[in-house]
Amino acid sequence: MPEAGPPAPAAAAAPVLSVVMPAFNEERNLERAVRAACEAAAPLVAGYEVIVVDDGSRDATPGLLARLQHELGPRLRVVRHPRNLGYGAALRAGFQAARGEIVFYTDSDNQFDLRELADTLPLLRDHDAVLGYRSERQDPLLRKLVSAGFNALASLAFRMSVRDLNCSFKLFRRERIQGLPLESNDFFVDTEMVARMHQAGWRYVQRPVRHYPRREGRSTVRASDVPRTFVSLARMWWRLRRERTPAIHRAPAP
Repeated sequence: MPEAGPPAPAAAAAPVLSVVMPAFNEERNLERAVRAACEAAAPLVAGYEVIVVDDGSRDATPGLLARLQHELGPRLRVVRHPRNLGYGAALRAGFQAARGEIVFYTDSDNQFDLRELADTLPLLRDHDAVLGYRSERQDPLLRKLVSAGFNALASLAFRMSVRDLNCSFKLFRRERIQGLPLESNDFFVDTEMVARMHQAGWRYVQRPVRHYPRREGRSTVRASDVPRTFVSLARMWWRLRRERTPAIHRAPAP
């Protein structure tokens, strides 16, 4: 079971925005990522919280988070997994811990400019979710080709048109994301998330976001994950087909 860090004081007002960031062995990225999230959120809403889910890190991540908690107080909340449970499990824990009316999630590797939230938040006035897609994606060519193929196949399987399923720049209404029955423990959670919201009739819109190279640390995505991801895709297709979810409503990418 996840171990939650110290709760915010009872007298503190509930935040408007919750920024969820999974982290696994991100000691070289995390401090910059947390500070960037605080700097981006502070001028946009009356109150915010940054929720870091430490997914069983074995490096200096826990100590770094303890220091940042001491400095930032209730603005930073930490959920700790005693062992690595996977990216999907970390995201689910972060979503359930969120108290803000709006939930945003991103990775802790500093590949996005969170100041783009300023142009993203207003889109939630007319939508349940905003899905970012990486503009000029800064990843190796093979990874981009595999991702493009997977996006095309998943869009065909679930009868949707989503440009970048695995882009970790997504924004939701809290009651919607907390009510979504997510099950994936690994990186397939992004696909499950979008497929379920699509078939449940969510109003969502896609928008481009700038993407930057990873400067520190290493991605935990491996080539060996590809076959398992395609198996997960087939299982999700069958599961959603059996569930017979409602009709679709969507907004096209600009």
